[in-house]
Amino acid sequence: MKNLSKTTLMTFLILSLSSCDLAQRIEKRAAQINRYEDTALLLAKENRDLKAEINRLKFEIESLDSKNNYLKIKLEKQVSEFNKAKGARTIASVHPKPAPRAAVDPKNDLVKFDVYKWTPNQILAMAEKEFEAKNFERSAQFFNVFYTNFPGHKKVDDNFLFQAGVAAYESGKHPDWVLTNMEKLVREYPASPFYRGAKLWMALTYLNQGKEDHFFTIVEEFRKKYKNTSEWKILSKHYEKIVQNYKKN
Repeated sequence: MKNLSKTTLMTFLILSLSSCDLAQRIEKRAAQINRYEDTALLLAKENRDLKAEINRLKFEIESLDSKNNYLKIKLEKQVSEFNKAKGARTIASVHPKPAPRAAVDPKNDLVKFDVYKWTPNQILAMAEKEFEAKNFERSAQFFNVFYTNFPGHKKVDDNFLFQAGVAAYESGKHPDWVLTNMEKLVREYPASPFYRGAKLWMALTYLNQGKEDHFFTIVEEFRKKYKNTSEWKILSKHYEKIVQNYKKN
């Protein structure tokens, strides 16, 4: 009986010790898992912070690229003007200065400014109205009369120049007006939302005139700077057609 009691007691002690050891191991394991989770959360936060920093740096790089492109174009313009002052040839990337605005043939004058004595607001309202109605020849003439008679008017801004240039292009009769309007926009409003569009219409006008060298100059500029734009998609189609024609010949 005494031996049995001792055996039972020993078994109880062994089980008690084993249970304490198991509990300690479980507690240690739980603490280790908690540390892993804390570390994982810390690493996830650091990863998010790094991604945010990468995105910020990408934005800064894109901004710097945009500024560099603008400064490059500005520098080329200044070099061109300097060369012109010396009587030198202009650099290839600068477009030739378009001819002054040509007067409308009196027989086809749809504005008759001298007869009706239009006010600036009336002329501009008619130009925009005819543009909306897709009467592009009338619209182009009203825009041209406005610019010719009120060149310093505050309404002659990038929006005016772009709409006037598009109207002239769509009329199919006034390529000189297209180039005058669009080149003035490109020259004086480099940050305009119409800047790339102006370049596009200039390129298409040069193409219609058979001035493929000037057309390719703009195409090359778009290929390097604005390849992911809707304007490039339009230009690239014309470019591909020209290349195919050259290959056939």
